[in-house]
Amino acid sequence: MTIRELTSTDKFFMLAGPCVIEGEEMAMRIAEKIVVMTRDRGIPYVFKGSYRKANRSRIDSFTGIGDEEALRILRRVRDTFNIPVVTDIHSAEEAEMAAEYVDILQIPAFLCRQSDLLAAAAKTGRIVNIKKGQFLSPEAMKFAAQKVVAEGGEGRVMLTERGTTFGYQDLVVDFRGIPQMRKFGYPVIMDITHSLQQPNQTAGVTGGMPEMIETIAKAAIAVGADGIFIETHENPAEAKSDGANMLRLDLLEGLLDKLLRIREAVK
Repeated sequence: MTIRELTSTDKFFMLAGPCVIEGEEMAMRIAEKIVVMTRDRGIPYVFKGSYRKANRSRIDSFTGIGDEEALRILRRVRDTFNIPVVTDIHSAEEAEMAAEYVDILQIPAFLCRQSDLLAAAAKTGRIVNIKKGQFLSPEAMKFAAQKVVAEGGEGRVMLTERGTTFGYQDLVVDFRGIPQMRKFGYPVIMDITHSLQQPNQTAGVTGGMPEMIETIAKAAIAVGADGIFIETHENPAEAKSDGANMLRLDLLEGLLDKLLRIREAVK
């Protein structure tokens, strides 16, 4: 799997899947459905699933089914459907372990300045997708990318926009950031669903605005995003993490058709 393969079409590529791996059966079902949608439309697809959700607000929140079990499920998805897979890592020690199972290592937004984490990810030889911190300007992300390149990651960096903190309990998307980061020479992904989170709620459970997913997605494609990131679930109300901002799986196909028409119009 190379970045060139992901960006080889005149469409966009997509990272999509459940927020966190909840079990093999569900992961395989979601992957199979999205594989059909994307192959029919010529959209390069990467299955996304966190093997562990490390940044939860409450101590009693679901964090995962166990690292090794979840990573093995990601490998099964990759091998079964012949598609790349991506997962988050949270410490330098996790990079080598996760790299044995996945094609892309994702750096969470709140860790995007951690030099040892970026270096460890680069040294695995995997593609490294760095999510922009909610507290950073788009221009500052060139330094995060440079840390990966300095450790042998030339040609293996992607950057992801995921919104900017707006007050204590909301995020906004400044779409200028997509073309600004593309100027660095790396593919830029729009994390549509995370940018619609409403964090720091008094209940300790992150809220969201899923009704705005289509709006954010259309705008991202219109301004030139190379890829889109969408967390999706068969029933978001039952998702064990981030259900408040996820896209219902049966709505994904229609959204992709609309985005393809926008991409064709702005080519």
